[in-house]
Amino acid sequence: MAVRDRDRFSTATRLRLLGEQTAARVYRSQTKRQARRSRLTGRAALLALVLCTMIVALAYPMRQYVSQREQIADLERQREQARERVEQLRDLKARWQDDAYAEQQIRRRLHYVMPGETGYVVVDPGAARQSRADLGAARRPWYTNVWEGVDKADASDQ
Repeated sequence: MAVRDRDRFSTATRLRLLGEQTAARVYRSQTKRQARRSRLTGRAALLALVLCTMIVALAYPMRQYVSQREQIADLERQREQARERVEQLRDLKARWQDDAYAEQQIRRRLHYVMPGETGYVVVDPGAARQSRADLGAARRPWYTNVWEGVDKADASDQ
């Protein structure tokens, strides 16, 4: 037993015990850290999976909601434009109920004159040249005029 006690107090034995204790502490801390990391990583993965599932599940309804809100805004804008157009037409109808306005429009649009008045028509020189250009259209084949009309209509859309 004396040898054992002496061996217990020797420097080599103390260093060996100290090394074993330190190794045990390091090993314990590493296993705890690894256990914590793996548990945290599993929770994080589950949380990420749940969030991704929620995002995918809500993506289509949100897109539909935004689309419907845009449609509602467009319809409200169209309704407002239609309301303004109705007001304009009511104003125009009220103006046409007035005999003085109707007479003014008949004179201006149809070139009517009252008895005893002399009517004059001023011809625009540019319009006269344009009418001469239209005479050139009469000399061309009919299908050329049709195709030119299609081109003009196409250009007016753009």
